[in-house]
Amino acid sequence: MKNIKAIVFDMDGVIFDSERCIIECWEKVAEKYGFTGIKEVCYECTGTNAATTRQIMLDHYGEDFPYEEYRQESSGMFHKMYDGGKLPTKPGIKELLEHLKSKGYKIGLASSTRRENVVMELRDAGLIDYFEHLICGDMVERSKPDPDIYLKACKALDVEPAEAVAIEDSFNGIRSAYAGGLHPIMVPDQIPPDSEMSEKAERIEKSLFDLMEIL
Repeated sequence: MKNIKAIVFDMDGVIFDSERCIIECWEKVAEKYGFTGIKEVCYECTGTNAATTRQIMLDHYGEDFPYEEYRQESSGMFHKMYDGGKLPTKPGIKELLEHLKSKGYKIGLASSTRRENVVMELRDAGLIDYFEHLICGDMVERSKPDPDIYLKACKALDVEPAEAVAIEDSFNGIRSAYAGGLHPIMVPDQIPPDSEMSEKAERIEKSLFDLMEIL
């Protein structure tokens, strides 16, 4: 890829193997309280911020669904299991970040997760110093698939969207980067790509190791 100055990462499902962990916690809550279909609903929420996730849950389960109560229980379970550096990273992430740094790329993050959790998880994994700017879900009004978070990341990195690659695992993330005019690359995590992703992602790679050859 020519004329690329910046690489912008999604976090959950790209840097951390966290989407699988989040879904497992929600499945335990669903089993406890007797509601079904949670894995598919979680897939729909992948890549979106807290407000959008809440609305998707209510759309599926009804306005009287005690979402906040269940979210807190699931979140508490997640933090108890994975805080303090125990959240597993995706294979190749540190090697890729080192490679990009050595090549002189600007490195940013565009995650729908709220900033407090982003900082904590990156810091605990020893990865935060690789990133020049962190743009998080509570820093933009409109969630992925809208392009706002990627446009804000490009502005922070002082590059045009056409000069930036976005590394994503989710459908909503690829849609967001594509709409923003970046170069989306998909490394699928929980959901395999479909024809829409083949059209909107410039490349679909099996792992982060493969990206070192491209970038």
